[in-house]
Amino acid sequence: MKTAHASTPFVPHTLLEDVLAIVTGCLLVSLGVALFNQAGLLTGGTAGLAFLLHYSTGWSFGIIFFLINLPFYWLAWKRMGWRFTLKTFCAVALVSLFSSLHPKLLHLADMTAVTSFYVAMTGGLMMGVGFIVLFRHQASLGGINILALYLQEKRGIRAGKLQMGIDCMIVLASLTVVTPVALLASVIGALALNLAISLNHRPGRYMAM
Repeated sequence: MKTAHASTPFVPHTLLEDVLAIVTGCLLVSLGVALFNQAGLLTGGTAGLAFLLHYSTGWSFGIIFFLINLPFYWLAWKRMGWRFTLKTFCAVALVSLFSSLHPKLLHLADMTAVTSFYVAMTGGLMMGVGFIVLFRHQASLGGINILALYLQEKRGIRAGKLQMGIDCMIVLASLTVVTPVALLASVIGALALNLAISLNHRPGRYMAM
């Protein structure tokens, strides 16, 4: 017995669909990033590293995030091809830009511990949904994820374990720049982000390309 989607042909995305999806995904991710920034939270991957440098130096998160990702595009080109690399470059540039614009339009006042946990949940879910949108249009936000996949292919190092190890180091380093409450809220935000991705981004759940 055939399943409902077994005979459904793959439907390629149009250029307009890709553009709208990438802008939408980047708006969601960057809004989550901006909320995390105002609450003094952080996340994993290159965004987490950018947060660490931002909190430590006071430099713009957007500029740091954009620069950190530059070395990874060569790996993306080799492993994923030029379309993925171009989309990822555009996505990183948009998140860098939008994350700098949001604080001029939105501001969280009277920050409390309760607010931090609320921001962690909502911001984490926003970023998770934004990542899903980007993934489904063959784009990403580059960085450590690309490096992990490359080393898994070339050196046999498990991508998941490598990325978890790097994220753990980022969390440990964050103890010098964020409060224990902010660190706990950040962990909850990371769980929310990954839960959104794991529940909604599975093989066979989405047919368009």
